[in-house]
Amino acid sequence: MRRYAPAALAAALLGQRARRRWLHLIVGGALFMPFWMVGTLVMGPLLDEGGMFSGGLGVQFGAYAVGLPLVAVAALFPLARPMAVAAARALCGVPAERLADGPARGRAAKARTSGWFVLHLGAGALVSGATLALPPFAVSVTALPFSPALRASELGRFWGLDRPWWDWAALPAGLLMLVALAAVAAATGTLLARSAPRLLGPSPADRLAAAERRAAEAESRNRLARELHDSVGHALSAVTLQAGAARRVLDAGAGADLEFVREALTAIEETTRRTVGELDGVLGLLRRGDEVEEGVGPGLDSLAALVRGAGPKVALTVSGDLSAVPETLSREAYRIVQEGLTNAARHAGGEPVTVRVEARTEAWEITVENPLSARPPVARPHGGHGLRGIGERARLLGGTAEAGPAAGVWRLAVRIPR
Repeated sequence: MRRYAPAALAAALLGQRARRRWLHLIVGGALFMPFWMVGTLVMGPLLDEGGMFSGGLGVQFGAYAVGLPLVAVAALFPLARPMAVAAARALCGVPAERLADGPARGRAAKARTSGWFVLHLGAGALVSGATLALPPFAVSVTALPFSPALRASELGRFWGLDRPWWDWAALPAGLLMLVALAAVAAATGTLLARSAPRLLGPSPADRLAAAERRAAEAESRNRLARELHDSVGHALSAVTLQAGAARRVLDAGAGADLEFVREALTAIEETTRRTVGELDGVLGLLRRGDEVEEGVGPGLDSLAALVRGAGPKVALTVSGDLSAVPETLSREAYRIVQEGLTNAARHAGGEPVTVRVEARTEAWEITVENPLSARPPVARPHGGHGLRGIGERARLLGGTAEAGPAAGVWRLAVRIPR
């Protein structure tokens, strides 16, 4: 439906956005009051025109001029920009992403914040003063043709009612005053809204700090994802393999190897118990909103239990002195072996798996090998996170990771320099 010009004008002057911006200006005027009072204490004695509320226009505008520099100085306090940004987001309708968060840092950001406060409080004081004074005056002017008392008053003499037709001109004049006030308030509010991103927007330092914060949050989420994938994914794979092997043995009937079934069930129990503890730790961090701390979780001293839970066809070889391995490296190496076993279970299909952890003079090396099965690996539509996680862990420690099939063998090789 076509909107007529009067309707569009009314929406612009009296719409919700215009009312909020008008309120924002009134808030600025209220914040300017302490500075204006200080200005009247300075200008009153200088102009010798009475006290705070009895002085003339010279005192009032002189106090206004004195208050503006004080506003600029007060805007240098750290709380100034967060307060201004919160008010601009709530009342000016400025998108949140276009305004900065936190106190102003740097000379340029502080100068822009001072400029915003001078503009907001200065314009707000003028609009607030007009909002308080003009509506009663406009209503009185509008009522002049209908009130003999008003026509006989000082207002009537000021309006000049000696011409009969002129008294009826007071009616549209009063209404135009109200419309003009709304138009000025709307225009000033629009000016503030358009100036807010330039004066309260993020500086290069703010953008850099935000980028670093987002990078830290992304790294924390990625680390949590790796922890959940490696611990829970490995446990599910190991439990699936052990349960499947036990079922096949039991299907053999009377000649079933009950000792093998007992070992498989024990491995399932140990794996699930260990994984529940790891999962509780990671979920606790998620509930508290903390980052995953380096060095938290099992290390190389838990490799034997990890391999035992992976099944009887997994052989572990450890060479060199691992007692001097740093805690962070020990934890990451455990996760790398854990994910390597998970991938081996997917590619080996029950074939023997060899795990070697070697502490050499120049580097620590981790190798996981298994023959490729004739049966194709289980397809996973959203797979690939495990090997990517191994690569991320290796790069964080300054090392390299390579994985892939070669000559009928799937091989994962991780090298971390000392």
